[in-house]
Amino acid sequence: MPRTAAAHPPLSSSPVSSLSSSPVSSIPRAADPDRRRTSASVVLRSVLEHGPVARSTIARLTGLSPASVTDYCARFTRLGLIREAAAPRRSKGVGRPHVPVDLDDSRFVVGGVHVAVPYTTVALLDLRGRVVAERRLKHTGAVEPGQALARAAEGLGALLAAAPGCRALGVGVAVGGWVDRDSGTVVAHPLLGWRDVPVRDVVGAHTGLPVHVDGHARALVNAERLFGRARGSGSVLHLFVGNVVDAAFATHDQVHHGPRSQAGAIAHLPVPGGTEPCECGRTGCLQAELSELTLCRRAREAGVTDGANPMHVVAAAADGDPAATELLVDRARRVGRAVGLLLDVLNPETVVVTEIGVLHREDCLSALREEVGAERAAAVVPTSFADSVLAVAGGSVALDVLYRDPLGASPDAN
Repeated sequence: MPRTAAAHPPLSSSPVSSLSSSPVSSIPRAADPDRRRTSASVVLRSVLEHGPVARSTIARLTGLSPASVTDYCARFTRLGLIREAAAPRRSKGVGRPHVPVDLDDSRFVVGGVHVAVPYTTVALLDLRGRVVAERRLKHTGAVEPGQALARAAEGLGALLAAAPGCRALGVGVAVGGWVDRDSGTVVAHPLLGWRDVPVRDVVGAHTGLPVHVDGHARALVNAERLFGRARGSGSVLHLFVGNVVDAAFATHDQVHHGPRSQAGAIAHLPVPGGTEPCECGRTGCLQAELSELTLCRRAREAGVTDGANPMHVVAAAADGDPAATELLVDRARRVGRAVGLLLDVLNPETVVVTEIGVLHREDCLSALREEVGAERAAAVVPTSFADSVLAVAGGSVALDVLYRDPLGASPDAN
């Protein structure tokens, strides 16, 4: 992407001083500050979705007055979030030219961190949610949280040092398990062995930047509604099937978190006919049946692979191994049953699935949709970010904060 020629500043430096370090919460719209925040949000979202776009068109799309739109656009321009497009447009060649505005994706980035079981992904994303740079940091042995997060912060610093002209607005951290967004804490992640880890405080201390933390399924719902296939959907369900299996649900542009952000914890939903023992003491829990750990163990038992990398199963299937193909298609069918259950309960317009077979094989997507049923199959789509899903998850935690409260990015803007 294009970048400015300015020298790279320290990790904590940014002309837009920061995203607010506390999560955006729902405040009654009667409050004037909330009306301003909501108006600023819809204007910047309109530029994201429709840019280059004339201010008059933004006013029509948002219902705001032309004067208000002009004021917000002027503020965003001063902050460096938008810029005027190069060529003004005239309407039928008469009157004043319409000078469209567009996002300025040349100068600011957000950092993204995603902590998975085998590795941590660190990345830089631009304001359109595109990955500018990415690196995987493999875990060795036990994943001690302080060391893993310090290493992630160092990785982000290295990416920024290699990208002169990019300045960081903040850092988003996405993790599986139970993540309390309000406190920035991983309350429990059994597979990592993490409990009550103050992620926001630790990463913030190492980077000097505002840090926002959320569960990865909720992060990916936000990514889909901002930058992906679910943009414009009235309600979206995201199902993440990796080593961790969890879900997130958004309606009317709001992700449901629940008390202490426990919504979406579906790991222990029972699977009819399931045979896998679960750490909870029961048999046939959703995560035990569908996790990539189970997939890889079954692949080893079938002689497909001798490792723990699920992509090796996908590669074997691509090479024509019938056992690998059967494992992946069977897993997709089981995922489809879970999707069908969630559709019955929540009835979303769109269901987005992040699952390795569905991302890489049409037969897996077809098997999933068959289980969902013909009447609802079209509502089920794979993730929009197949090549960078974990990087996008981390960065989208911070980008969601920006697009919900863009003027909160700088105290000088208010």
